[in-house]
Amino acid sequence: MYMHQKIKHSGFTLIELLVVIAIIGLLSTLAVVALNNARAKGRDAKRVSDIKSVQTALELYFADKNTYPVVASGLILGGTGGKTLSQTGNFSDTISGTTYMGKVPTNPTPAASACANYTYRSTNTDFTACTSGSCKSYDIEFCLEDITGSLAAGKHSAHPAGVD
Repeated sequence: MYMHQKIKHSGFTLIELLVVIAIIGLLSTLAVVALNNARAKGRDAKRVSDIKSVQTALELYFADKNTYPVVASGLILGGTGGKTLSQTGNFSDTISGTTYMGKVPTNPTPAASACANYTYRSTNTDFTACTSGSCKSYDIEFCLEDITGSLAAGKHSAHPAGVD
């Protein structure tokens, strides 16, 4: 007598495997997007912190010299060699005299193409360029990738009165 036996197969069907793979793909995509947003917010927080640190150093410089460093045109802050802010050298590659900032920070990368660097220029109180003599104001240009605190994404300017 021939007996018919039922054989049980254990395992997953192709459909079940495809569903699991699709779910894993979706979750990993969401994780990467969240990570990129967190990185952008971290870079923006560093930018705001950098600008506040430079402003503090500039105010100490101004308190001693009654002028801000005179820069005829826009000066890129930081850079690969790193600039310092010292009493006799202003923004330079060497330290001389009182040091207000040992190493001026560089804009974190990747930066927005609109302003890849922090740029400093000395100005008069009416924000016109100050190329010699006693400069009573300054302008530091920087960009943010996203909303940070009360600052919107995009180009911003820092000066003695604050940031806008």
